Amino acid sequence: MSRKMFGTDGVRGQANTYPMTAEMALRLGAAAGRYFRRDGSNVHRVVIGKDTRLSGYMFENALTAGFTSTGMNVLLLGPVPTPAVGLLTTSMRADVGVMISASHNPHYDNGIKFFGPDGFKLSDQAESDIEALLETEIAPSQAQNIGRAKHIYDGRFRYNERVKSTFPHGMRLDGLKVVIDCANGAAYKTAPEVLWELGAEVIEVGVSPNGFNINEGCGSTNVKAAAETIIAHGADVGICLDGDADRVMILDETGTVADGDQLMALLAGLWADAGKLHGGALVATVMSNLGLEKHLEAKGLRLERTLVGDRYVVEAMRKGGYNLGGEQSGHIVMTDYATTGDGLMAGLQYLAAMVQTGKPASALARQFTPVPQMLKNVRYELGLTPLETPEVKAAIADGELRLKGNGRLLIRKSGTEQLIRVMAESDDEKLLSEVVDNIVSVVESVV
Repeated sequence: MSRKMFGTDGVRGQANTYPMTAEMALRLGAAAGRYFRRDGSNVHRVVIGKDTRLSGYMFENALTAGFTSTGMNVLLLGPVPTPAVGLLTTSMRADVGVMISASHNPHYDNGIKFFGPDGFKLSDQAESDIEALLETEIAPSQAQNIGRAKHIYDGRFRYNERVKSTFPHGMRLDGLKVVIDCANGAAYKTAPEVLWELGAEVIEVGVSPNGFNINEGCGSTNVKAAAETIIAHGADVGICLDGDADRVMILDETGTVADGDQLMALLAGLWADAGKLHGGALVATVMSNLGLEKHLEAKGLRLERTLVGDRYVVEAMRKGGYNLGGEQSGHIVMTDYATTGDGLMAGLQYLAAMVQTGKPASALARQFTPVPQMLKNVRYELGLTPLETPEVKAAIADGELRLKGNGRLLIRKSGTEQLIRVMAESDDEKLLSEVVDNIVSVVESVV
């Protein structure tokens, strides 16, 4: 069965607009509760975390009502990073975990992500099965079997200890001045605490959430504030997280950005040298730069590509037995430590490399020279299918022909927003611009 509500990272949309309404969240909670509570006993539980969006309160309550109506006991974590939900789902022996977040999107959006009892995000099939339940009469529990709900107040601290355990034993960050930008999101307490406890001098950005300012002028998608803070304070490095802290961008001492591709290249090289890189491969998506692939090949390593979405990266990692993967956008997945992308853990790995090598951030931030890449987005209205029109198909075919042997072209719908993403790579920057601009122009004309 095809999925209608679920995208590449759960259900997402504008709060109080279908499908992100309180009514649908209640039904989604009930459907997931019925799906995971299969044996009829009353010992099932779900952990629910959220970021700092105002609408998080509404969805938290609606999901709780849905889950408890089917007999699931609910453990409410409050604001925690997405990877904390994956961790606590397993450590608290829960049957399912839920994160309420729209990640890097603006405050008016929200989303619902599900984790299975193993702490990993659900498969396409599981999401399809839950959607199928939504189209039925979801059987409620008998009155005596309604679930309970309670707050868990130490979830953040459990996660903090797990994050610190991934940092090399006996190593400290003494003498390092670190700017941490938490995007006014889920890690606004966690990330500064962990860095301070490891010995860093911490300079905080984006740690004053008010329900509306998540990702606003800060975080991994807007690093200007962090870059300015690095320069102003003479900091050694910057770590910029997104709203739910599952992705990261690294800034060196000059404020220059190292994206996910550069960070993955660094870690892959270090892990391979240490004999820790399983399978001699890194898993990344079709969006990762061609320069990364060439860099790995020069080191005798492979790049395994997947569809866009950290969930697909993790699925390929588990299937192939690999332990390092991620996305150019900053999702870094290290399955030795976590079940999903973890921006703070990845940032700590970068800091560990700085300490171990004695090199400044700028010496580690550029592992390879990227092939020129251009990405442009075209917004479209819900219900439209611009990629199916003859005009767009013809423009794409023409672009592929022009780039053949001198680059690559990738056109796709975003799985989290109503956007058509047009991306191309080529050493011929003039040709690159012409191809992308022509396709964007045609897509705009049909939407």
